Amino acid sequence: MFNFFHLSLQLNGFPIKEASIELEKIISLPEADYSNYINQKKKEIVEYHLKNNLYYRNFVKKTSFENWDEIPVMTKKDFQKPLIERLSKGFSLSTIYINKTSGSSGDPFIFAKDKFCHALTWANNIRCFGWFGIDFNASLQARFYGIPLDFIGNKKERIKDLLSKRYRFPIFDLSDEILEKILIKFQNKKFDYINGYTSSIVLFAKFLQRKNISLTTICPTLQFCIVTSEMLFEDDKALLEKQFGIPIVNEYGASELDLIAFQNPIGEWQSNCETLFIEVLDDNNNVLPNGKEGRIVITSLYNKAHPFIRYDIGDIGILDEKSTLKKPILKKLLGRTNDIAILPSGKKSPGLTFYYITKSIIEDDGNVKEFVIKQTKIDTFNIEYVSNFELTEIQIQQIKNATTTYLEEGLLFYFIRKEKLERSKSGKLKQFVSLIK
Repeated sequence: MFNFFHLSLQLNGFPIKEASIELEKIISLPEADYSNYINQKKKEIVEYHLKNNLYYRNFVKKTSFENWDEIPVMTKKDFQKPLIERLSKGFSLSTIYINKTSGSSGDPFIFAKDKFCHALTWANNIRCFGWFGIDFNASLQARFYGIPLDFIGNKKERIKDLLSKRYRFPIFDLSDEILEKILIKFQNKKFDYINGYTSSIVLFAKFLQRKNISLTTICPTLQFCIVTSEMLFEDDKALLEKQFGIPIVNEYGASELDLIAFQNPIGEWQSNCETLFIEVLDDNNNVLPNGKEGRIVITSLYNKAHPFIRYDIGDIGILDEKSTLKKPILKKLLGRTNDIAILPSGKKSPGLTFYYITKSIIEDDGNVKEFVIKQTKIDTFNIEYVSNFELTEIQIQQIKNATTTYLEEGLLFYFIRKEKLERSKSGKLKQFVSLIK
């Protein structure tokens, strides 16, 4: 079969053949040699940016480092300046891959990759999707993603979708009327797999649940569903498996980096140790042992156009105790560091705590389709939800009782029923938001 996808990358200046060869070389390294490989790549990328990137030299305020742990941690706020000021010597806006983060973390920014680095990202995607028999040149994808709404940006994405064997569904409006149209498209197209934002795909599954439909009965060619960009909870995964009738694969990535972790065929969340170096740090930037919860900090080992060195991506996670340098396993992803609620007592609680408390209660009868929680004051929270009917007083009281048990007394909750929830420009849904400084 003609490789339209590979050809489109090559024609756009992304050397996918060379990147695929390089990735295979990395993968073939034996475990005994992997420590040397990682240490060498870490040293090379730091030295490269110290020599060729004025922005990075000014950021670290040094010209060399003897100890990796002395290298300062970068955050999203460090990139809040024009991209041209952050590029390495020898790169221009016309010779790099440029994109922007979604802003779901609250600190959006424009970033760059050199073209070989971006080709490596695609080579890694092709490899991981290939674990499940998915071929980007042949397998038809049902895509639940955002899309630019301006004319030129929209047409560019549509062309990419055509070359990449993707059919994109709108996710900015997922009313029952739109979901019905999506269902009809599944009846008429032989999709091989689903890929997209977790919340949008879960919403489609709930729609199927209400209609008592298993998706594979109307689209028997479906093989897998790959969810990304947002947290996948165990009960949502069970819902997807039941309503789609196919295995659910969990992906964790960042557009400015690469795939960070991808669920392998035996169910492990296998982390990317080929093009990235992943650390878990405590609040004082000390490296934590595997099995301990901390901030996920990542180094892009191949991006010469723009430094992402010890970059705090804003997520909290745990690496499995059985991880090795050649096969690190992400045990748990707990959410973003800025998704923390500070309570009147001074207690700090992850936003996911509220999500778990409310989720189990208000979804019992299938009435509530989606909800988000917003902290508006130190003691006040709004729960915005989309549902067929208002929450009952019994449900509201159950939630209030649960927050007293799991958090503390005296918290105020306001329940706001809405037609639809506000999403980021990319279409992502942030489950918990703190609006207080």
